[in-house]
Amino acid sequence: MRSAVILVGGEAKRANGQEKYFFNYEGRTFIERITTALHEVVDEVILVARDPEQCRRFSYLEDVRCVHDVRQGIGPIGGLHAGVLAAHGEYLFVSACDMPCVSRGVVEYLFSLADDFDAVIPSWDSDMIEPLHAVYRREALLAYLEEHESLSLRAMVKNLQARYVHVDLIRKIDPDLKTFTNINKLDDLSAMEQK
Repeated sequence: MRSAVILVGGEAKRANGQEKYFFNYEGRTFIERITTALHEVVDEVILVARDPEQCRRFSYLEDVRCVHDVRQGIGPIGGLHAGVLAAHGEYLFVSACDMPCVSRGVVEYLFSLADDFDAVIPSWDSDMIEPLHAVYRREALLAYLEEHESLSLRAMVKNLQARYVHVDLIRKIDPDLKTFTNINKLDDLSAMEQK
């Protein structure tokens, strides 16, 4: 079984307090675009929100489960922890909610490379990786997240047996690498719409 975990609990500081997952692109909200793409690849989609109130904002989405942070106020690693606890899949794809062009083909490719690794992480170079557009083995994440000091996703990845996939290999599926497009501000969205 495969799961997808989408982190929606950020405070949207860079988006002037606006909820990025409800930004519209090509007629659908970001969250609708992401969940639709992921439903084609995984058996369950889990959203991780800050609290029950934020979860209620997604009640209109079909076949999506929303959970909220167990350990609050520690950023993405807290959301990841809640998502891993809720997930049933052996492997899970983790995404941020501000990536409206997540590619079904790319996600499928990352799952196909998991083999016996704890994580499959896209990388641009040795310093620039995509931990919030990656596949993880659930048991490995649970073991790490039970006891860790750092709140850094990069530190987490370094503690896992990770397989790094250079983005040039991903270009064969997504030539423009749109799958990694993340929108932090409405200006970013306007620029993407003009391309």
